[in-house]
Amino acid sequence: MFSKDEWTQQELYKYAKELEKDNVKVVLIDTILKPLDNIDTITYNPYEMINYPKGSVFVFYCDTGKTTKERLNFYKNKFPEYKCISLKGGRGYWRPNYQLNEEIGKNV
Repeated sequence: MFSKDEWTQQELYKYAKELEKDNVKVVLIDTILKPLDNIDTITYNPYEMINYPKGSVFVFYCDTGKTTKERLNFYKNKFPEYKCISLKGGRGYWRPNYQLNEEIGKNV
């Protein structure tokens, strides 16, 4: 899960659900002042972000995902006690009605 520097929307939902079981918070960080539909986000604010529990996962997004991926080392240095990931495709690839369907696997 942390072997890659960027997650797709599907991976975001899947890993957030897995990490929630271990009481690890996954926070979606808006770096462009454009919140995503149907998911909670916070605006990039280092003073607010350091109040999250150590070990939380910050998933940064921009319009295309390129800028946040390029800045990922900056974020990792700024927040060394947190995991930092970029959202692949950013806002442009976001599907507001996407859902994880656990039932599909059960019906096969």
